[in-house]
Amino acid sequence: MKEWVGTILLGVIEGVTEFLPISSTGHLLLAEHLLGLKRSELFTVGIQSGALLAVLIIFGPRLRAMITGEQGRKGKQYLWKMGGSFLLTAVLGLAASKLGLELPKNPAPVAWALLVGGFLILAAEWWLRHHQGKEDPGWGVALAIGISQILAAVFPGTSRSGATILAGMFGGLSRTAATDFSFLLGIPTLLAAAAYSFYKELKTAGVPGQEEWLHLGLGFAVSAVTAYFAVRWLIGYVRTNTFLPFAWYRIGLGVVWLWLVSP
Repeated sequence: MKEWVGTILLGVIEGVTEFLPISSTGHLLLAEHLLGLKRSELFTVGIQSGALLAVLIIFGPRLRAMITGEQGRKGKQYLWKMGGSFLLTAVLGLAASKLGLELPKNPAPVAWALLVGGFLILAAEWWLRHHQGKEDPGWGVALAIGISQILAAVFPGTSRSGATILAGMFGGLSRTAATDFSFLLGIPTLLAAAAYSFYKELKTAGVPGQEEWLHLGLGFAVSAVTAYFAVRWLIGYVRTNTFLPFAWYRIGLGVVWLWLVSP
């Protein structure tokens, strides 16, 4: 029973945190460390895919409209910028993989990344108060957002969504525009990452057994449902609110975690 409860808990954590600027990887590592919940990399890929499904459901119509040309020239340009941003992320991600760079499993870097990210959110909000946020990213901002995604692949606790949203805000985008671009860019990014990781894990660890498939399916479903509501909530939230609560949450969690892991 404990194993099944752990699967549900990790699915909820992934679904809630994947697209909020608080780091899903960091929270999963913290939960595994605190509660002794050990799961395979394949399971992590599965629950991340569940969160991706939720975003596909929400943003699918908009993405389809851009691809089919229903949004006109502006939609096509937006799509090209997304493509360029994703391509840059893919190239840098492959380079990082060739260099052997991967997420460390110890909790201390997570705590420091949470702290640094929290202070960066405070800085981004200060910046936005003194500058008028734009609604359409330029090529420079789009490519900067693509580069920022690599931070989450190397530093646990960074948050992919947090890094991309902050890059957009520092690049002059409004909160809503930065959040939308982050979510839409997450679709090809997470899809490619999930496909690559799934293939690699099957190749190295082999096909999992029946019980692991059941855990994987349950975690996928729980993550998809919770991510759907979390993303829906955040889309509405950023229209009239700041990211300051997320900044203070990250700082508070980082301080507590450093205290817990300090000798």
